[in-house]
Amino acid sequence: MSKRYLPLLLLLFVGSGCSALIYEIVWFQLLELIIGSSAVSLGVLLGTFMGGMCLGSLAFARLVHARRHPLRVYAAIEATIGVLALAVLFGLPYAGGLYTATVGRGLAGLLLRGALCAVCLLPPTMLMGATLPAIARWIGVSTPDRVSWLGFFYGGNIAGAVFGCLLAGFYLLRVHDMAIATYVAAFINAGVAAVAMDLADRTPAAPDEAPLPAAAPDGDAASPRLVHVAIALSGLAALGAEVVWTRLLSLMLGATVYAFSIILAVFLIGLGLGSAIGSWLSRTIARPRAALGWTEMLLAPSIAWTAYALARLMPYWPIDATLASDPWYVFRIDLYRCALALLPATLCWGASFPLALAAIGDGRADPGRLVGRLYAANTVGAIAGAIGFSILAIPLVGIGHAQQILIGVSVVSSLLMIAPERLTAGAAAVLAATAASVFLARSVPGVPPMLVAYGRSMPTSGSPLILYVGEGMNASVAVSELDNGVRNFHVSGKVEASTEAQDMRLQRMLANLPALIHPHPRSALVVGFGAGVTAGAFVPYPGIQRIVICEIEPLIPREVSKFFEKENFGVLGDKRVQLVVDDARHYVLTTRETFDIITSDPIHPWVKGAATLYTREYFEMVKRHLNPGGVVTQWVPLYESEPDVVKSEIATFFQVFPNGTIWGNTNDGEGYDVVLVGQAGPTTIDPDGLEERLERPDHAAVAASLREVGFTSAVDLLATYAGQAKDLAPWLRGAAINRDRNLRLQYLAGLGLNSYESGTIYSAMLEYRRFPDEIFIGMGPLTRELWDALGRPPSVQ
Repeated sequence: MSKRYLPLLLLLFVGSGCSALIYEIVWFQLLELIIGSSAVSLGVLLGTFMGGMCLGSLAFARLVHARRHPLRVYAAIEATIGVLALAVLFGLPYAGGLYTATVGRGLAGLLLRGALCAVCLLPPTMLMGATLPAIARWIGVSTPDRVSWLGFFYGGNIAGAVFGCLLAGFYLLRVHDMAIATYVAAFINAGVAAVAMDLADRTPAAPDEAPLPAAAPDGDAASPRLVHVAIALSGLAALGAEVVWTRLLSLMLGATVYAFSIILAVFLIGLGLGSAIGSWLSRTIARPRAALGWTEMLLAPSIAWTAYALARLMPYWPIDATLASDPWYVFRIDLYRCALALLPATLCWGASFPLALAAIGDGRADPGRLVGRLYAANTVGAIAGAIGFSILAIPLVGIGHAQQILIGVSVVSSLLMIAPERLTAGAAAVLAATAASVFLARSVPGVPPMLVAYGRSMPTSGSPLILYVGEGMNASVAVSELDNGVRNFHVSGKVEASTEAQDMRLQRMLANLPALIHPHPRSALVVGFGAGVTAGAFVPYPGIQRIVICEIEPLIPREVSKFFEKENFGVLGDKRVQLVVDDARHYVLTTRETFDIITSDPIHPWVKGAATLYTREYFEMVKRHLNPGGVVTQWVPLYESEPDVVKSEIATFFQVFPNGTIWGNTNDGEGYDVVLVGQAGPTTIDPDGLEERLERPDHAAVAASLREVGFTSAVDLLATYAGQAKDLAPWLRGAAINRDRNLRLQYLAGLGLNSYESGTIYSAMLEYRRFPDEIFIGMGPLTRELWDALGRPPSVQ
């Protein structure tokens, strides 16, 4: 090993980490479009990704002969990763088509999701897992001093991952798309491979076996199994904490793609800095195993600090992030808050891996095998932590108790390394540290209910009565009641439904507009349960025979619906209703059922993942699942949004439904949100015939539900008409089309989070409204009344 090449090799690992994180973000987005983004789907996806890295690290020493030049092997690995990444990019649509044709429900569906992930991710991720063992062979003998150099490479790899995370989240995917991001990462792989091949030509295949001067190992390096267990527990706690703290921080910062990128980047920064510190310590201390133990013990107060900061300190800071119009200013504040909360614990986790390497280095083992096994143990623990805490710990015991478990896991990992064999002064120190950790665990606070309910708006939200708080697999939910009796339903720190007049009107419009436009609706699919008001609006229709509700978070219909039974007509108790717990996009993609009505009330498009329900491909899927004459409605918010965001949503919808129309919902006369209506063919409405239908005895309950939200006649409802596709074409010219390959909307919407231009947007839209003679047919008195209400009587030929 020539020390003069170490800085260049470190730079190669930075590039490798950068490309790996870009791929991870891109692959997760691509596969989520097919297998869904529920906790179970993401668990399968994450398990496959990290499992591939684990298998690669274990298999390297068995499959690659030690006589091969490690740098040539490393170069071949990097080049092949780039090739496989391109194969995933272009081959995934074919794999997705096969999956869609064969998918089942329950266990069969879960196995198919896993199989698809394995086919797509195992080959490249196994190669990613083999990179560190490959370099370990070039470092040479597995003494603690030399093995500790790998900690610097590990830290460099993480530094590259930080850059890749920010590059992908804030530039490549915001400005370009997933294809361009993949090309950039593949180009980095090619560059790393080329430099590694050049280094291979300059250095011998077999490293100099003379060890560098270093302190002797601590004498217990001959017991690597305990070190493997300890580092596995460390990985479990680290990824479990990432799951828990990401949930908490997304409440506080807003669940945008930018917030998630910042959280991940800070987590990785801490791991990278900690790895560099651990590498330095490994080369300067005599007992790396004891140092590993005390580093793990330091995690107890570090985790307790993060829990305190996120539950008792930061939520109560007098920072109203909603007032800042510059999103980049908000991002800087978010970065500071994340660093303050996360860095202490992540530094410890980062230092653990190089210390563990030094603790098991004995100068005899194959460095590739030694590093591969330790890396695999850490990865296995990480898989268990990520899946266990997201699917089990948070839903079963809550975030507060989950953090107590993290402290307990870290203490156990520590004791495996530092517990003495006999009662000495060291034992007393261990007992004191353990007792302190127990005290810290008991002091971990629970999550403030107001944070779950109002998230980033908590400092300015007053003191409403919190009726319910629950932590599900996919989201934290709450129900609150204001002094005036209005009830709000919250998901992840944001109001998603309420009994406010404007919200009730919107929720009823989403169901009643398509149910009245369609002459004889018999079946309806409702995307997103919310408070159940939209789904419940179908209950009074006598002809409706089937109502399918698709909801990703099972806690919402099970618990939240109880607080809105009057408004949702007790929809879950209706025998015509089937509740499907699944990602809505995945359900629409895989179901073979078609419907007369499909109505979609998804979460706000700035929330990470929601943009997949606003893409052109999603609308095309919805269109294919409509029966002849079927109607689809889509919610588009005007508040917390910008003109470019709204134009992107509407233009994307109109590309699939070129005869689409817009219907406005106002608040105090100002624009608030709109409903998009689409059909495969032209939409025609006879106002007089529709009024006659509402006056029939079998539609009395329908008419009553409309009166409850201010629509006393058909004219009142139809007067919300705000335009159609052909009239709005000039206004929509140049709008970004949201596609599966770019998910442009979530990046646009994330920058407009603090925009309050709903009135301006709606007024601009109405400038293009023309009375649609081809939509409102008939010449009865109500049609003429509608002409007057809209202020645009048709021309008389």
